[in-house]
Order: sequence, then structure tokens, then C-alpha cells
Amino acid sequence: MSAPQEFTQLLVSWRNGDKSALDAMTPVLYTELRKLARHLLAAERPDHTLQPTALVHEAYLRLVDQRSVDWKNRAHFMGMAATMMRRILINHAKAHKAAKREGYADAITLDDALGVFTKPQVDLLDLDQSLDRLTKLDPQQGKVVELRYFGGLSIEETAEVMGISPATVKREWGTARLWLIQQLEGPAVQ
Repeated sequence: MSAPQEFTQLLVSWRNGDKSALDAMTPVLYTELRKLARHLLAAERPDHTLQPTALVHEAYLRLVDQRSVDWKNRAHFMGMAATMMRRILINHAKAHKAAKREGYADAITLDDALGVFTKPQVDLLDLDQSLDRLTKLDPQQGKVVELRYFGGLSIEETAEVMGISPATVKREWGTARLWLIQQLEGPAVQ
């Protein structure tokens, strides 16, 4: 059995009340969450006060508390983890901004995850607000961005989580990135 299939089986067993399944999948889960946390925090400022371990632990605690979720597979679980980590990071940024009371939010570097911004720094809270606006306009595009950027999921994994084709994910991803560029950087100068 492949690792994703084994992880999926453990998720289903855990959901069905098998406590030993959580114990069995915790090392794999922790590794996956660490990768995701490193991906997200690599784009943050160097002096960020939230460390990958703290982000992983917070997300882990929230995820294992989700008893009513019908876990379908690893990609579905990682999609939920991406949403949790996004919320944790945004809440942390808001609290940090409020504590400083200097009227600005810390900028993050959006490396190749979005890969199309021309400005090297993008404000995390601005990105979050823009993503919220995009989601109101087009929920599918908003979810694609969340899964691809915050979740670090591939085109294929995003398609699996959302139940759409990889071609649709690619199309929505491209359109959403262009919309976000316009929102975050303004219209292109001709």
C-alpha cells in the first residue's frame, strides 16, 4: 500500500474511533505539517516570532479536535491543515500588528509559491484581505489559491481535494494569480 493510501486508511480508521490509528499516523502527520509550516514561514520576515514548531503544534491541536470531519484522503486533510495554518498566521499577524500599534503589518516574501508578483514583499494581511475578496467573487478560485499557496498542494492534489480536473485547477490558478497581482500591486503600467 502506498504512503498516501496508508495515510488515508489511518484517517478513516481514526475518524471511526480507532485511537491507535492516530498514534500510527502522528509521525507522518507531524512530518507533513512541518513541511507545510516551513513552506509558509519561509516567506515570512526573518524575525518572525511564530516558529514552525509552534505553528505545527497549534494546527495539530486544532486538526485532531475535528471529530465531525469526514476525512476523504491525505490531500483533503492537508487542505484542511492549510486552512488552519492560514488562520493561525493571520491571527498571529493581526495580534502582532495590534501589539506594535505602529499602523503597519509585516511584509512577507512570496517566493515561487505564487511566483508572479513583481514586488518582492507583500503584506500578509493585504494578501488575506485580497484572498477574502477573491473568495467572495469566485469561491473556487479562492479555494485554489488557499490550497496551492497556504497548503503547498500540487495541481493534482488540489484537483483531488476540490473534486475538479487538474486543467480546471490550472486555469483557476492562473486567473486568480493575475487578479491578486492587480489587487496587491495595482494595474500594470503601460
